[in-house]
Amino acid sequence: MESSDVELDLERSVQAVLRELSAQAPALHSNQGMWRWSLHKKVERDPSRSPALVRILLRELEKAESQELRHVIIPLLHTLMYVLTKATGVAEELYRRTYAFCMRLLTLPAPYCTVALDCAIRLKTETAVPGTLYQRLVIAEQNLPSELYPYQERVFLFVDPELVSPSVCSALLLEIQAAQEQQTPEACMRHVVSHALQAALGEACHAGALQRKLQASPRRALERYFHAVVAAVEQMASEPSPSREGHLERLEEIYCSLLGPAAAARGRYGGHDALQDRPPSIPLPSPYITFHLWTDEEQLWKELVLFLRPRSQLRLSADLEALDLQGLLPDRESARVSVLSTDSGIERDLPWGADEPPAPSSPEMEHAGLRRKGGIKKRAWPLDILMLSSWDGPPGLHRRTGRPSGDGELLPGVSRLHTARVLVLGDDRMLGRLAQAYHSLRKRETQKFCLTPRLSLQLYYIPVLAPEKPAASGQPELGELATFLGRADPWYGSTVNTLCPAIHKLAAMPPSLDSSRTVDPFILDVITYYVRMGTQPVYFQIYTVKIFFSDLSQDPAEDIFLTELKVKIQDSKLPKDGFSPRRRGVAEGPGAELSICYQKALLSHRAQEVTVSLRATGLVLKALPASDIEVSGPTHCPVTDYTCLNVSVTEVVKTSNLAGRSFSMVTNTFRTADIRIQSQDQRLLTLLLDKDSRRTFRDVVRFEVAPCPEPCSGTQKSKALWVSSHQQEMERTTAKCKPLLMPINTFSGIVQ
Repeated sequence: MESSDVELDLERSVQAVLRELSAQAPALHSNQGMWRWSLHKKVERDPSRSPALVRILLRELEKAESQELRHVIIPLLHTLMYVLTKATGVAEELYRRTYAFCMRLLTLPAPYCTVALDCAIRLKTETAVPGTLYQRLVIAEQNLPSELYPYQERVFLFVDPELVSPSVCSALLLEIQAAQEQQTPEACMRHVVSHALQAALGEACHAGALQRKLQASPRRALERYFHAVVAAVEQMASEPSPSREGHLERLEEIYCSLLGPAAAARGRYGGHDALQDRPPSIPLPSPYITFHLWTDEEQLWKELVLFLRPRSQLRLSADLEALDLQGLLPDRESARVSVLSTDSGIERDLPWGADEPPAPSSPEMEHAGLRRKGGIKKRAWPLDILMLSSWDGPPGLHRRTGRPSGDGELLPGVSRLHTARVLVLGDDRMLGRLAQAYHSLRKRETQKFCLTPRLSLQLYYIPVLAPEKPAASGQPELGELATFLGRADPWYGSTVNTLCPAIHKLAAMPPSLDSSRTVDPFILDVITYYVRMGTQPVYFQIYTVKIFFSDLSQDPAEDIFLTELKVKIQDSKLPKDGFSPRRRGVAEGPGAELSICYQKALLSHRAQEVTVSLRATGLVLKALPASDIEVSGPTHCPVTDYTCLNVSVTEVVKTSNLAGRSFSMVTNTFRTADIRIQSQDQRLLTLLLDKDSRRTFRDVVRFEVAPCPEPCSGTQKSKALWVSSHQQEMERTTAKCKPLLMPINTFSGIVQ
C-alpha cells in the first residue's frame, strides 16, 4: 500500500473516532469503542504506519486547540501517547511538537493541564532517550528483574460469582490465559532489547537479523543483553541533561556485540535485504493479570499483602506480624521489654541504687526535681501520611477529581515500588462490596501501617450487568456509577462502558481449544488500554449508616454504602404492650409517619438543620446526581456535581372532599449532608444498601446516615507525642471531619 493510501486509511479511522466523540449516541452503541481499537491494531500489524498516524493525530490536536474543541483533546492525546509508547522510527521533530503542544495545554483548567503535565513529563524523557516508556512499562507489568528499575505492577481482576454468570467468568479467564501463554519472560526480554535498539538506531538497525539473533540466543546470553540495554537506557534517563547522541553510542556498542561489527556496518550503511522494507512488529505485551472470584471479605487485603511479599517470604497471619517495614522498625535485639513500674518516674524519687547518682553540687542535681526519667520514644506517623486524601484541602460540596502521582515516597527512604491495579467487574452491587473492602483496608492501615508506604493502590471499574430483559430502548441500562462516569468522562463512556455487550457476546461464543493460533482479544486489549491510560480518578464519598432495630436487645448495626440506600415500609407493625382499639372512622392511610431531621447541603457550608414530620410510603437516598438535572451540552458532561445525598421522599398527601377522603402521592427531593429518620408510629422499616439483596436490614425503627469519616483511630494515639496540646485538639477535630473518599480511575476525571 502506497504512503498516500496508508495516510488516507488512517485519516478515515481517526475521523470515525472524532465522530463517535461528537455524536450524541447511546452509551452502549454496538460500534462504539471499536474504532479506537481498530486504529491501534492497524499500527500494531504494520509498525511502519506509526509516524503517519502520529502526524495525523498531532494535526487533529492542533486543530482542536485552535477551534476550542476541548472535548476531543484528551481522547486524542491518550491515543497519541499510546502510539508513541509502542512506536519506533518516529522523528524527533514530532516528539518536540507533541511536547510543545502539551506545554501549551498547561494554561487550561483541569483536567486538561493535569493530563498534559503527565504526558509532557514522559515525552521529555522519551525524546532524549527513545524507548524509555516501552522498556519501563514492560519491566513493571511483567515483573522482570532489574535493579535499576525495580518497579512492579499487577492487575487484580475481581469478579463476584454471585453477580456475574459462570459463562462470563470462564470466557474472561480463557481470554486472559490465551494471551499470557505467549508472554514468557524470555519473550518479554527479547521485546525490550529489540525495541530499545530499533528506537535508538532507527533505519541503521537491521531488525530482522536482530530478532533472529535474539531468538537463537540462550537464556543466559539473553539476560546479559537485556540488563545491558536496561542499564544504558536507565543511566542515561536518570541524568539531569540526557544526551541523545551519548545514548546512541552506548546502544551501538550493544548492537555490534549482538550482530558483530560486519553485520552492524552493513545495516548502518544501507545493506538491507528486501524484507527490511517492512520491519517486524514488536508487540507490547498485555500486563500480568490475576483473576479472582471474590468470595472472602478480606480477600482484597490478602492479595495485596501477597503481592507486596510473596508467599515464600511471608507467613500470612491475621495481625500481619511478619510484615515489618524494613528500616522503619527498631532492631529486634534493641527492643525494650515492658516491665511494671511502681515509681513516680521522677529521678529524685528513685532509689539511689537504680542509677549512678550525680554529684551533689552538679547542675543536674539542682534540676532533678523538674526532670523526668527518659521514657520510651514511640514512633508517630504524621497525620497527612495516614490519611491519604489530606492533600485535597478543606471538605466541600464539589466532587474532587484528579490527584498527584501515586509514585514517589510517603516516608523518607521508603519508595513505593509496587502498584496494584484493582479492576472490578459487575454492577452497583459490586461497587458497594468494593467500598466495604476499601473501608476495611483503610481502617486496617491505621492499626498496622504496612501497605500504604510501599504500595500504590489504583481502582478501576468496568460495568458488567446480568443478562436480563432489554429495556424499552432496546439496549440494557448501565448502573448508576457507570452512567455517571460516562457523563463525567466521555472517553470512558465510549471506551469502557461499551465493553458490557461485548463481554456477553464473548460469553455466548463457543470456547476455542486451539491456543496456538494468534487471536486479537478485543476485551483484553480494552482492559489493557484502560488500566494503562486511566490515571485520573474521580472521588466518591462513602456514607456510613447506623441502624437501630425494634428489638431493644439487639445491638445497633453499622454499615456503609456507596450509591444508594432504599427505604421501604413493612406491612408488619411494632408490637404494643397494651391493646388500644382504633376509633371508628379514622383512616390511617398508606405508608408510615416519619420524623426526618437533616443538615441542609449549602455551598456556603453554613449549618442549617431542618426537621419535618410527614407520612411517606418510602424514600431513596442516592449519592450520585440525576442525569436529567445535572447534565447538559453535546458532550454529556455534568455541569454542577456536588458530593451530597440526593433524597427523594414519596409523601402521602391526604385530601378531603364531598366523596370522602383520598390519598395522593407526591415526590419531594432535597439535598443533605447527613440525615436521621425515625418511624413515629408502629410501622417498621426495611433498608436495602447498594441494591444488594444480601445487605438488607429489616425491623428498623430508626437510622442515621452521615459521610463516612477517614479511619484515624491509630492516629489519635500517636499524635500526642509530636504535637502540642493545642495543635492536638485542632487536628483531632479536623481528623474527625475528614471524609473517606474512594477513587475510581478514568481517563480524564470530570470534564467541565
